[in-house]
Order: sequence, then C-alpha cells, then structure tokens
Amino acid sequence: MDIPVLSRWHSKRPPEVLVWVGCAGAFDSRYKKVIQVFVQLLKLAKVSFAILGEEETCTGDPAKRMGNEYLFQIQALNNIKSIKKYGIQKIVASCPHCFNTLKNEYPSLGGKYKVFHHSQYLQHLIKTKRLLISPEKKDSTPVVYHDSCYLGRGNQEYEAPRYLLKSFSKSLKEMRRAKSKGLCCGAGGGQMFKEPEKGHSDIQTERIQEAIQTGAKTISTGCPFCMTMLEDGLKHKEEKNIKVKDLAEWVWENLPQNPNVKV
Repeated sequence: MDIPVLSRWHSKRPPEVLVWVGCAGAFDSRYKKVIQVFVQLLKLAKVSFAILGEEETCTGDPAKRMGNEYLFQIQALNNIKSIKKYGIQKIVASCPHCFNTLKNEYPSLGGKYKVFHHSQYLQHLIKTKRLLISPEKKDSTPVVYHDSCYLGRGNQEYEAPRYLLKSFSKSLKEMRRAKSKGLCCGAGGGQMFKEPEKGHSDIQTERIQEAIQTGAKTISTGCPFCMTMLEDGLKHKEEKNIKVKDLAEWVWENLPQNPNVKV
C-alpha cells in the first residue's frame, strides 16, 4: 500500500501525524481492513502521515488493566523513546484503548503529544473540507452506534462518531443504553484475552439484543475490541442480516471522492 515508515522518512520535517496501527491493526485479519481504509482516507485528504512499523509495540494498556504496571511502563518507555527520535507531535489511533493510554497515561512518563481518535480526526478532515461530502446523497439504511467505553465515558467523546454517521446517514438510531449510559461490549479490563466468568448471559449478547431492537441494519463502532465482541454476539444470535462496520469503513463507503463508490 506504499505506507510511509518513519525509519525511512526522508523529509527534514516530520509527518503531520503518526498513525498508531495498534495490535489489532497489525495482527487481526478483520481490523487490518479498517486500518487500510483509514490510511486510504488520509491519502485522499492529502495528509502527510507515517507509521512506526516494527518500532511500534503495544501501548501497554492490557498489561496495565490486568495489574502489571511494570510491564506497562517498559512498553510505554520503549514507545516514547521511538516517538521522540522522530519529533512526532500528533498521533492518531483507531483503538480507544491506545488513544486513552497515549493521551492520558504517557504524559506522566514523558510522552506528551496531541492525540486523536480516528473519529475525531476524520471529523476534522470533513469540517476543514479536506474530505468532501455530499449531504444530498445520504444513505437511508438504518445505522446504530455503539459507544466504546474508553472513547465515551473515558474521554467524553460522544459527538465525533455521531457527526460522521449523520454526515452520511438519514437514519441514525440509538440504543436504550447509549452515551454516558452505554453498555460495555465485555472486552475491557483484559477480558478480551480470557474466558468470561460464569453468569446468566455474555455482555456482548445482551448488547447485540439492544442493537437488534433498534431495527438498524448496520452497527457502527470505533474500537477493534468492540468490533470483535459485537461480531461474536451476532454469531451467537445467528443474525446474518446485520453488519458491524468501523466508522472509517462507513466514511469510506459513502464518500463521493472514493473511486469505488458510484455517486
């Protein structure tokens, strides 16, 4: 895809933004597609960007949430050292866990940057007309947004994702528990990497039921963990007529500048 890597960056000026790929974007086959779409959007908007490539490691979020502060600090300090080497000031992360850790927990270790979630950055690109939209060509398919805990309650960002969806959709639905009262997908706190404790139902199954009740045909999210859990919930319900899409995928599919979209 011809993605610029900082170790091979030849310009004297650093890129406009560092794209934080994250573990899911690097290893998960489903979420790799999201990162590929996001960088295509950046190219379309003529944003100067780069990635760390093999120098990027996990932010340390899972280790910290599960109580291993020592491992978290090792991972964080290694990343901070790599980022400092290239004079990076702005970082865009598509994972709210990475976003929250880079934004709120790296500063105490010396890593101070302006950090955006990709929904915030895409909103900025649309508002500054670097990505052009056609309001008269909005999609009529009902869509519902699932609030990620770390983007929503953790960082009080409820508007940017909904701005993106409203820019392209005539029918944005809301679940019964949304925004500050949104229900966790069940992956936070390290739960993504272990089997759930015994209970009467899995959280993702309960959340999917709320989404189905809205009548939406697309569930949009801005988090790789949420995407995995919601897709698992749909499989459990044997629901094949509802799709889970990341916000970046939603923007890409509905953008008039996208050469693959007929307008």
